Amino acid sequence: MAFGMEFGGALGKILLSLFRLGLIVFLGYLLSRYIRENSGPGVIIPLSLIMAGALGNMIDSTFYGLLFSASDFETVARMFPPEGGYDGFLHGRVVDMLYVELVNFSREQAPSWFPDFLFGPDGHFVFFRPVFNLADAAITCGVVLGLLFRRQFQSLGQPAAQD
Repeated sequence: MAFGMEFGGALGKILLSLFRLGLIVFLGYLLSRYIRENSGPGVIIPLSLIMAGALGNMIDSTFYGLLFSASDFETVARMFPPEGGYDGFLHGRVVDMLYVELVNFSREQAPSWFPDFLFGPDGHFVFFRPVFNLADAAITCGVVLGLLFRRQFQSLGQPAAQD
């Protein structure tokens, strides 16, 4: 779903794909409207990033399972394998995964004040464990920018102030 999480098996993949498709259509409509209205980069850039991320994830989940063999940490996926792809239409996994481990230390290396419940079963604390992809990063950046420029979003559709 996001950051390496899974959602509801095969039915969840279909529902997530339909949600992405609806979001892409809705964002396409909003973007074309806001571009025509010259709404400014504080509105257009965040929406563009969110749409690009949703589109990238949609393309991956739609076609990747059909075109590539399965891959893992030891095996590189092959394009157009003779036995066919690893899964069907709308059931592919997103690609270009990133894992950024910002902080990693063991219980022995931790300061005495550090809470025990933050250590994993292996006795390590890892800050920012999620695995994510470039599309997820684009969506996240778009949401953050949208929050930073929310006043421009709030003023959409309101008449301009008269001096």
